[in-house]
Amino acid sequence: MPAGQSTQMIVGADGANDATILGTSARLYGSYGLRRVYYSAFSPIPDSSRALPLIKPPLMREHRLYQADWLYRFYGFDISEITATRDDGMLDLDLDPKLAWALSHRERFPVDVNRADREMLLRVPGFGTKTVKGILSSRRFRRLRLEDLKRLGVSLKKVQAFIVCEGWTPHRLVDRTDLRAMFQPKPEQLSLL
Repeated sequence: MPAGQSTQMIVGADGANDATILGTSARLYGSYGLRRVYYSAFSPIPDSSRALPLIKPPLMREHRLYQADWLYRFYGFDISEITATRDDGMLDLDLDPKLAWALSHRERFPVDVNRADREMLLRVPGFGTKTVKGILSSRRFRRLRLEDLKRLGVSLKKVQAFIVCEGWTPHRLVDRTDLRAMFQPKPEQLSLL
C-alpha cells in the first residue's frame, strides 16, 4: 500500500519482556516492510479469562518501548544493544533507553563533537538527528563550543558528561559513581487529595 502497513502490540497482556517485543518489531520492520509498530499498554478486562493479568503495566513501559523503537529505526542501534542494559530483558523505566545504554557503555565517552562521526554523535544522550545534522554542518566552518551546542537547542545538562568540545572537558564526570542518580527523576511526594 502506498501509505504503508502498521500494526499494534499490546504490552503486558502476557509475560513477554521488552527484548522479545522489540525483537518481534524488528522482524516485522525487516520482513514485512512495516511503516510503524504501535505499542499500547494492556488494560485489564473485568470478568475476563484467568490467563489475562489483573493489573495493567506502567504506562512508562509503553513510552520506553516507543523510545527504543525510535533508536532502532533512526539512530542505528541494534535491539540487543538497547535491551542488554538489564539482565531480565526489560527496559529501565527510570531512564530513557539511550541514556541507559550510554551509562552502561561509559568507556565510549566522552565523545569529541568536533571529530566524532555521525553514528557516534547519534549515541550521545541529548543529541537528536537534527542536532547531529547541525553539528556536522557547523563544524565544517569552525570548532564547536558549548555555546554553539546551546544555540542548536541542546540541553547542556544532559550532554555535558558525555562530550568534549572546544573549551570544555567533563574532567572524568562520566566516571562518577553517582552519574545515574544525576539523571534519574527526583522522587516526589504525591498528595492524597
